[in-house]
Amino acid sequence: MKITTYAPEVEAQMRNFYHSLSEKDRRRYAAVEAAKLGHGGITYLCQVLHCDEGTVSRGLKELKMPLLEKEERIRQAGGGRKSVVETMAGLDEAFLA
Repeated sequence: MKITTYAPEVEAQMRNFYHSLSEKDRRRYAAVEAAKLGHGGITYLCQVLHCDEGTVSRGLKELKMPLLEKEERIRQAGGGRKSVVETMAGLDEAFLA
């Protein structure tokens, strides 16, 4: 069974839209599109959107969970780089000296 592919113009529109979304919305959009395509959809969609298969797989898992009305955060709390104040020992003392 051959997978249905999109026209090049539609693929370009999908890529443009995908890159305008937040990280979480990208995963969900890619998951919905891959689910519509069925078998082989994840691989094809990853080629179209230039994303990782893990991104789509995680999006599929997220779609199975109930959605909250309005999520305040896109990423989990505690993610990202720690501030210099937290990581550099003796910074306060050096500043006060």
